[in-house]
Amino acid sequence: MAIPRKGSRPITVDGVVYRWRIRRKPTYHQGNGWSPLTFAVQPAEEPWRVLLVSLPFLRPDAWLGERTMSVRPALVAAVIRLALRRGWDPHQAGPAFDLDVTEDDLAEMLGGPPVYRVPSPRW
Repeated sequence: MAIPRKGSRPITVDGVVYRWRIRRKPTYHQGNGWSPLTFAVQPAEEPWRVLLVSLPFLRPDAWLGERTMSVRPALVAAVIRLALRRGWDPHQAGPAFDLDVTEDDLAEMLGGPPVYRVPSPRW
């Protein structure tokens, strides 16, 4: 499984170029706030194993207002480093590597407690 190039963004982490992508529109479960914000990462050169990341907050475009935050390149780079420490080998063939980021992981990556925002409801 590979992520499409269209809509993905490049990021360089420790000298390796990756591509990452957040799904353009929320799934039904994400829109209702039943499942968290997720994104995919893979190496830009010779994409072998995809990293699937689940964050401990909802998408900003969820239909019901809940806590959320923006996914910035610094957070993506920190998540990639965390996945590598936890055993993700992007150049090894195999199924996708699932990484569930916890609140504690997020606080460690951000250097303090995360600052969430609550979007206005979309009725």
